[in-house]
Amino acid sequence: MNIRHKANRIRLFNFSTPQMRAFHFSWFAFHICFFGWFGIAPLMAVVRDDLGLTKTQVGNTIIASVAITVLVRLVIGVLCDRIGPRLAYSWLLVLGSLPVMSIGFANNFETFLLARLAIGAIGASFVITQYHTSIMFAPNVVGTANATSAGWGNLGGGTTQILMPLIFSGLLMLGVSETLGWRLAMVVPGIVMFVTGIGYYLFTQDAPDGNFKELRATGQLGDSDENGGNSSSSTFAIACRDIRVWALFVVYAACFGVELTINNIAAIYYFDYFDLSLATAGLIAGLFGLMNIFARTMGGVFSDLFARNNGLKGRVRWLFIALLCEGVALMFFSQMHVLALAIGIMLVFSLFVQMAEGATFGVVPFINKRALGAVAGIVGAGGNAGAVAAGFLFRSESLTYQQGLFYLGIAVVIASLCALVVRFSPAVEAEEAEAYREAAMEQDGASLSLR
Repeated sequence: MNIRHKANRIRLFNFSTPQMRAFHFSWFAFHICFFGWFGIAPLMAVVRDDLGLTKTQVGNTIIASVAITVLVRLVIGVLCDRIGPRLAYSWLLVLGSLPVMSIGFANNFETFLLARLAIGAIGASFVITQYHTSIMFAPNVVGTANATSAGWGNLGGGTTQILMPLIFSGLLMLGVSETLGWRLAMVVPGIVMFVTGIGYYLFTQDAPDGNFKELRATGQLGDSDENGGNSSSSTFAIACRDIRVWALFVVYAACFGVELTINNIAAIYYFDYFDLSLATAGLIAGLFGLMNIFARTMGGVFSDLFARNNGLKGRVRWLFIALLCEGVALMFFSQMHVLALAIGIMLVFSLFVQMAEGATFGVVPFINKRALGAVAGIVGAGGNAGAVAAGFLFRSESLTYQQGLFYLGIAVVIASLCALVVRFSPAVEAEEAEAYREAAMEQDGASLSLR
């Protein structure tokens, strides 16, 4: 895929260029998707009592919320290659808003499980976010752009933990019962998702020079086969044959999969283990996600900085370091029995979780540019596969949440070794080093012209 005129700078307050509009709309859309995806999580204590759910059933709903996303992420990456991120995101937001608003009709475990399963498809939004920023930004800033857009999107996990209990409390103050309150509260994220989907369609475009449909028609996209057709149908097979893709699949399972798991259990964990109110537990749980304001961006920034002197090898080394520190911090967090210490260690753990995520997608754009969507889809699916695997630790009646978190930390440390499997040929290393230098020189030249 030949994408021209990528941005070599991130101008946060510029909304006039297609690159920056894609940047801002992609992170905001992902943020809102988190709002819908995990909106029910901070209310699970109420839902559990209303529907009479056991711990195993709660665990099954957690698994359901992330399981379907594995499959949808695999598909959505190839779909981005075919129809472009603009249409893919618009349809996902509009259609995804329907099960979010409909979960209120659940009246037993089975219907609630099906609703959470359907809502889980929204999680594929991450792949589109990373795809859109990857084709909009040059090598010298693509790690930062990917990490920041995803990080500010993941921030939705934190704001959801804080806002949903407040929305629920507001409804109770209006005289609504708890049984009806959690159901009405879920209508709010559904409406916001629908409106965001319309906005994405109206105000963004697929690439710096236009939409994929028009670029293909004029031969500017450079991804057609010899018969003139779209070759995206073969990109998934290309990605599947690359062992580096599956190594990153495991790596992302160990960072984003862990974040999804914490988003699902944090509020109920603090509510039960530290005997807090629902609002207080949600507020503390929200701090984990709020670290995305800067933490995931830091992962991308360090990835770009490591690449300045050490090329693609530097990006991989930084990924290994971040993931290893995450695993160690998670094991420490699992052993905390004092609330203040638990919160402090959780923030350190959160920092490394999100930096590891940013570091992962600082590497992804360089694995295979022709199959970018497929690679991003498979690696992104790894995050949800990790969440599904972790979910089994927290549905067992024989394991406490503390034990589950400790075993999860050990798994993350082992998974960090997979980062070392990711290697690049000398030719690719040299090509990307030159592309980095050219983009950096263009950025420096543009900065000088503005003085």
